[in-house]
Amino acid sequence: MICVGSAGGTPRVLRPREAVVEIVHSRVAGIDVHKKQVTVAVRTPGKRGRQQQVRRYATFYAALRELTAWLTELGVTHVAMEATGIYWRPVWHALAEAGSLEVLVCNAAHVKNVPGRKTDVGDAAWLAELLEVGLLRGSFTPPEQLVAMRDLTRYRASLVHERTREIQRLCKVLEDGGIKLDSVASEPLGVSARLMIEALIAGERDPQVLAAMARGRLRKKIPDLAQALGGRFNDHHGLMCQLHLDHIDHLAAAIERVEAEVEKMIVPFELPRRRLCTIPGIAGRVSAAIISEIGVDMSWFPSGAHLASWIGLCPGNHESAGKRKTGKTRKGNPYLKSVFVEAAWSAVRVDGRLKARYQRLVRRFGGHRNQVAIKKAIVAIAHTLCVIVWHILHRGTDYRDLGADFYLRRDNPDVRKNHLVRQLQELGYSVELTLAA
Repeated sequence: MICVGSAGGTPRVLRPREAVVEIVHSRVAGIDVHKKQVTVAVRTPGKRGRQQQVRRYATFYAALRELTAWLTELGVTHVAMEATGIYWRPVWHALAEAGSLEVLVCNAAHVKNVPGRKTDVGDAAWLAELLEVGLLRGSFTPPEQLVAMRDLTRYRASLVHERTREIQRLCKVLEDGGIKLDSVASEPLGVSARLMIEALIAGERDPQVLAAMARGRLRKKIPDLAQALGGRFNDHHGLMCQLHLDHIDHLAAAIERVEAEVEKMIVPFELPRRRLCTIPGIAGRVSAAIISEIGVDMSWFPSGAHLASWIGLCPGNHESAGKRKTGKTRKGNPYLKSVFVEAAWSAVRVDGRLKARYQRLVRRFGGHRNQVAIKKAIVAIAHTLCVIVWHILHRGTDYRDLGADFYLRRDNPDVRKNHLVRQLQELGYSVELTLAA
């Protein structure tokens, strides 16, 4: 432990003119977190205004407990630190053990220091100064039960991505051997494709024999399979394919194990999960991922718009001189953002209000042939799903679809009629309307 700021670690007294704003929290601490050490600045009342003490601690857990004891001895009530990778977690856990400290984990982008004056001590002091006047807002920190389930759901997503990459590597080996199996079979590692690949590894090279292993609807494509399975596949390709298949099987077993653990941990949240599954596009795995990321207590998020902003599914604000520069979505929770986008793709395939909204948005953004318009519409549907999830969890009710004709019922028929008549008249037509029988 090293004392800095003044000789012997004695407090540095700040001049009265430095306290020009109202003090909300009288005893605060700011912590600049790094992997090997933390710099702590404590601000407390003094005889001639505010006084500041600065110390450095190692990040070993015993040293962090010493830090907690020091803050408790000084009567500190509020502590602020930046969310620095994974390194803030042991600091947060050590401080939480005291029970008397309110710890705020802040977004680093919200507490940037003045350029050219950035030091570890300066960053810690700046956090403390912002905290004492009430200018800091803590980020969402889920309880331990959700943290454990979140680790599993995120790890499952990583395993699924890795399995997909391994399947792609397997397809590259087959392509190098002249085997065009994925050009005929829609599933490159389905039951039929797996049998054919294993036969190739075992030494079978006759395309007709390999094509005859097709199952189900794939048997209609036996002539095409016979052409696709004739190549220059050799023993080296067979070895590589076997290695890839072994890795794929290992990943599949790991995914099943993780999913089993998630199902055990989500039992206390079975009712909210069932309610989330009433929303189009959201099923078992998606609902588990949502609950693991945000929980079921929506008091952290004042509204659905706040939740969407935290996830990163709302338009960004960048305006200057009355001109809107860009509306690009900001960075948020990347894990939950991908989950909601995936759910949006499923939701727009179900007849209902979400599908109707998607079709309206695509037309507004440029039409179904415009890929940019489709992507923007999907992000908008993901935002709508996020707001729906907030209302479902906040109110504790099931989802009730408003119907595919919601927008038609909402629109005034007379206004729509006059709009269409005016469009035809602008094109040079004379319009006369008669009611249908």
